[in-house]
Amino acid sequence: MSAPPPGPDVAVELAQLRGELSTGLARIEGALALVVERSQRTERDLAALESEVEALKAGRWPLPAVGALTGLAALVVAVWDVLAR
Repeated sequence: MSAPPPGPDVAVELAQLRGELSTGLARIEGALALVVERSQRTERDLAALESEVEALKAGRWPLPAVGALTGLAALVVAVWDVLAR
């Protein structure tokens, strides 16, 4: 027993499946390209933010030094107040 030869309906179905597959793959490729573009944009934004944070870190006052200067200034004012009486 052999199978009957495929008719024109099978060829039409195969053509439709091929078209649907091509459409699906094009949609997937488009979504993938969008993901890649967003990833690259995120990497650029992250690099820019990292450089801004480094610039802010370089320009900030060191908190222990500010505390020491404030304490020293308070001591000087207290000694001056005691000596002025």
